[in-house]
Amino acid sequence: MEQKILEIVSQIMGVPLQSVTLASSAENIPTWDSLKHMNLVLALEQTFDIHLSEEQIVELTRVDSILTIVGKLVGS
Repeated sequence: MEQKILEIVSQIMGVPLQSVTLASSAENIPTWDSLKHMNLVLALEQTFDIHLSEEQIVELTRVDSILTIVGKLVGS
């Protein structure tokens, strides 16, 4: 799941896969804006067949947070 999330972030944000790490975030990926954030949310929901709440969407600003939140939803 971690690799798939890294790939999704890379694709949506338009950055090389090798530059995306668990520490990547909206603060250190210059292309991460509000529109791409929503595209990221949609891609995660479709890929993992989950529904993210408003609170969870707001927390999806770091790759490690994305992994934690998606992991909990996929596991439940």
